[in-house]
Amino acid sequence: MKAIQINEIIKTLKLNPFNYQPVLGQEITSVEFDSRKVKKASLFVPLVGGTTDGHDYIQNAIDNGAIACFWSRPIEEAPSEQLIVIKVEDTLAAFHQLANYYRHLIQPIVIGITGSNGKTTAKDMTAMSLTSKYSVHKTQGNYNNEIGMPYTLLQMPEDTQVCVLEMGMSDFGEISRLSKIAEPDIAVVTIIGESHLEFLGSRQGITQAKLEILDGLTSNGIFLYPGKEPLIEAELQKKQVKIKSYCFGFEKSDDFYAYAINQEYNKTFFRTNIDENVLCSIPIIGAYNVTNALIALSIAKLLEVPTEQAIFQLSQFKLTANRVQWLTTKNGARLLNDAYNASPTSMRAVLNTLADVEVEGAGRKIAVLGDIRELGAQSEEYHRSLKDSLDVSVLDKVYLFGDQMAYLYDELQKTFAKEQLFYEKADHQRLIDALSIETSNEDVILVKSSFGVDLLSVVTALTGIKTQ
Repeated sequence: MKAIQINEIIKTLKLNPFNYQPVLGQEITSVEFDSRKVKKASLFVPLVGGTTDGHDYIQNAIDNGAIACFWSRPIEEAPSEQLIVIKVEDTLAAFHQLANYYRHLIQPIVIGITGSNGKTTAKDMTAMSLTSKYSVHKTQGNYNNEIGMPYTLLQMPEDTQVCVLEMGMSDFGEISRLSKIAEPDIAVVTIIGESHLEFLGSRQGITQAKLEILDGLTSNGIFLYPGKEPLIEAELQKKQVKIKSYCFGFEKSDDFYAYAINQEYNKTFFRTNIDENVLCSIPIIGAYNVTNALIALSIAKLLEVPTEQAIFQLSQFKLTANRVQWLTTKNGARLLNDAYNASPTSMRAVLNTLADVEVEGAGRKIAVLGDIRELGAQSEEYHRSLKDSLDVSVLDKVYLFGDQMAYLYDELQKTFAKEQLFYEKADHQRLIDALSIETSNEDVILVKSSFGVDLLSVVTALTGIKTQ
């Protein structure tokens, strides 16, 4: 983080210091909301939420070196003479103000990425594709919410030229707030899926929530979205939004498109109209990951990164753990771990990939599927509909886990033999025992579910590798 003079923060944000006498050159060099991470010359932001109130940890922040803090409790409860106390109505709102101020202080090109699936992979690929030309800062881990995203902005080194931000949400208004803090120069929607139907009601509702990313788009900003998504174009027309936009996909009618896709065990090849002379490769499987790579290459093109350099960077890409990650079980089977999150769209996509990919020396193909969360009233319908992506001629056995997967189990009994199916509602150990006994070193096993189902613990038990 670039050092910031405290009096400049107070003046620019029109804040109210309690016990502050302006000292020329007095600076903060970091902003932290976790008192354990505070170091010398930090500004501590005591966030309030749930059962935790950061104000309770002010002494720990002081002991670790904080020289200033935001404060929303009664001022008489503030520590006296130990640090600069800046009185605010809401510490989270002040945190957001400070992040937006710092975004303008550093003035990077900001790329905001949201979508029902693929946000993290698209963000990581985009950052990777730009590194040959720019100094790039990006969202780390799952820091994509109203706390994590502004914190990511405040972590930017002084020399940051491009900041790639992932924006997550579960309800209306959340993406809008994040977009207004970040003010992206390029806004991306990866896909409109079914995630968060429980809260947003319909795919149209999801589209409206995702398009909130345009609320903070800069005046000359660019919008990048999937071409095969009529709901987006309908919403843009309804809102009469006039922005420079490009669509991506697999059709020649798209502004940026991929074609000639060829999947191997741990690599995918494809070509694009961005540079038809260069064969692209990414070291992961799945046509849906080609979409994420296409987003990255499109942004690289828009930011004038030589396409060959961007393609080379993507060929070195390393996927975030637990996302289509190949592992080996204790008994030698190859296991494709994709148990970090799920939607009906992403589950169908990875099942199609499992069906299409040829693994040398492989015997049986096995799918281990857990519940998809946050589908609300449509959960039964979506779980039953997955039957169309499970081909009895391709899959040798299907293991289903969770109360919602009972609906899919009911459907699959119509096409699969009894011995090809396994169902367990809640006992992880029973699933682990069955897989340990019934799989061999020639098998290829896909594990896919929402995070909350905790099939990652099953992956850990089968492989001996910690996955969380």
